[in-house]
Amino acid sequence: MTAVKRDVNGLVSSARAGVSLFVLDVVTGLRQVSHNALALLGLAAVALVVFVAGRDDVRHGLESRVLGWLIDRATARTQVEVDPKLNDVLLAMAEPEAIQRATAADPAGLNRQQAAVAIWLSRRYSVAPEPVSRLVQEAWEVGHRAGVEPTLILSIMAIESSFNPFAQSHVGAQGLMQVMTRIHHDKYQIFGGQNAAFDPVTNLRVGVQVLKECIQRAGSLEGGLKYYVGAANMADDGGYAYRVLAEQAFLRQVVAGQKVPVNVSVPQQTMVQAESPSRIQPAAVSATPEAAVQGGLVAPAVVIPPAAMPTAPAASDTAPVRRAEQVAMAH
Repeated sequence: MTAVKRDVNGLVSSARAGVSLFVLDVVTGLRQVSHNALALLGLAAVALVVFVAGRDDVRHGLESRVLGWLIDRATARTQVEVDPKLNDVLLAMAEPEAIQRATAADPAGLNRQQAAVAIWLSRRYSVAPEPVSRLVQEAWEVGHRAGVEPTLILSIMAIESSFNPFAQSHVGAQGLMQVMTRIHHDKYQIFGGQNAAFDPVTNLRVGVQVLKECIQRAGSLEGGLKYYVGAANMADDGGYAYRVLAEQAFLRQVVAGQKVPVNVSVPQQTMVQAESPSRIQPAAVSATPEAAVQGGLVAPAVVIPPAAMPTAPAASDTAPVRRAEQVAMAH
């Protein structure tokens, strides 16, 4: 009996040892699997952060969604009872087709270059990305049709109005591209009349046509910009062409995927224009950034002052005095 008990106790001890070893192996395996899974999740998170950091459009979209969610949460917490009669008034004015009048586009619907330009302009000029995206989209399409580089169109809008579609100068230049509406009223007739000057897309289309005529008449891009600003008969244009081409150089860098601070400032005009008035023919409007730099029209991107410079000026600070040449072109 004693031998049997010893055998039984030995078996029990062996079984316990086997179970303990099995449990230990399972726990160790789970720990290793957990560590590996966490490591993979960490790598995936790092890869996601790197990807988002390199895509301004994606990052801006995420920021907008998070901000929208936070605003909705805050609104829900502070929401008060609304008089039902007010809702009745609003419903009485309901106009589902009003969305068709909105000048807006989702930046996510643009290609990568256009989206990068739209987001950069949106931040630089403190305007919503949706309307700017629509204008960027239109600039690409109209520029392709008219043979004018889209970045030139957008840089003119930036310098002329800072993307204010209702801007007006003291001499009557109106809208995004500050076209003299009364002088070019005939161009607005096919869009329904002069009030179409305050439709951003229409103003862009008419402005591009006026710009193209100015370039053709002057025989060069720089000369065309002098005509456009109304300084063709003056000794200089007050630096207008220089500012437009410098802004275009920034946009070209954005299109090329380079990082350009949104508060980068146009460098002070030098004597380059006076000493080397390079003449760019109309066919060369789509020249590369390198060609523009070599032509002496803009400073190389690498010498642009850093982000410490002041932000982009408002329309009232940059709106040039014009427009005798636009008047003359109408005759």
